[in-house]
Amino acid sequence: MQFPNDVLAVLADQRTEIRHDQVRVPFELDRPLYEKVDVTLKDMGGRWDGRGAVRAHVFPYRIEEFMRQCLAAGEYPSRSEQGWYATPPALARQIVDAAGVYAGHTVLEPSAGAGALVGEITSRGGLVDAYEIDERRADILRGRGDCRRVFAGDFLAQDPMEYAEGFDRIVMNPPFSNGLDHILHALQFMKDSGHLVSVMSAGLMWWSDRKSTEFRELVEEVGGEIELLPEDSFAVSGTKVRTCLVFVPGYPGGRLRTHDWLMRQPLQLGLFDIAA
Repeated sequence: MQFPNDVLAVLADQRTEIRHDQVRVPFELDRPLYEKVDVTLKDMGGRWDGRGAVRAHVFPYRIEEFMRQCLAAGEYPSRSEQGWYATPPALARQIVDAAGVYAGHTVLEPSAGAGALVGEITSRGGLVDAYEIDERRADILRGRGDCRRVFAGDFLAQDPMEYAEGFDRIVMNPPFSNGLDHILHALQFMKDSGHLVSVMSAGLMWWSDRKSTEFRELVEEVGGEIELLPEDSFAVSGTKVRTCLVFVPGYPGGRLRTHDWLMRQPLQLGLFDIAA
């Protein structure tokens, strides 16, 4: 998304304060321009905090380097276009707790965003491979040095068979628009003994389409769980969308199409390739 020229001028102004997780404009703007700046910053993932000690747009991740790159390019990845909402810190801790990440675990984060989950994983000694569709955010993740590897691109286009073995844990907050596709694809990167924990639109708990219904049945079969999250879980990230937490444990010998399952199916994989 291109910055409007007048908004770009405000954000690039030397008086504008962009520090840590905040963007503050400490000078007067006329009402129409202020509203344009407000809409843009919210579309980037910020929210207005009008308390006297703050009075800034606050982001659920460090905005400095990301904003610098966006301003230099004159454009930014629109939250509404990408369906990306940063994982709030408290929820990131809950997700990684549920996954049971320990030192030495290999962990896949297939929709890494600004690195909220990556930070939680590495703080516990996990070895992370991260995918991020936005090149600027991927560059920032590389610069942090937390990840074993960072790949920029569409995770759904990645081939799980490029890995010699699966991951111990999959931890993810995929786009709300096609989150189930991301979860099903991510399972193909997991060991039979692994765990997957993902945020998902709460609609997954009652959608009646075949894919959603079969997935709920599969989660029940393997002893997993789909838990409704509190209504305000993503409020700090600028959305009131209802979400749930999906927990899928490994289930050796079952129907889960894990990485190990794929490795046991050379003939079928060859047939699928021919059919494609």
